[in-house]
Amino acid sequence: MDHHHHHHLHHFPCLDCQPHAYIRMVQNMIERCLLFRMDRDECVKALAEHARIRPLVTLTVWKELLKENKDFFQEYFQSLSLKPNSNIDMFKGHQDLEEETSGNTKQEEDA
Repeated sequence: MDHHHHHHLHHFPCLDCQPHAYIRMVQNMIERCLLFRMDRDECVKALAEHARIRPLVTLTVWKELLKENKDFFQEYFQSLSLKPNSNIDMFKGHQDLEEETSGNTKQEEDA
């Protein structure tokens, strides 16, 4: 196997050589997608098309971000579902969130 042809487009960090740098880069890209009000599937698609990030990598990083920022994502998905062009797909992202937070029984909204 000839490793000399192992060069990368755009000089991105490589998942195999620099996993931490690579994951941080994917995190930054996901955060940029959030600024554009994308849901999870749109984000996965955008990263695959524009940065050649494997969907599995994006989904894994997305899941980690979700765990670390539950409150942010809860509000984010709520505001996404209020988007004028919201469709059934929007709720795909919610399923993950429901699983993540089902153990959390405090309800602040219902006063």
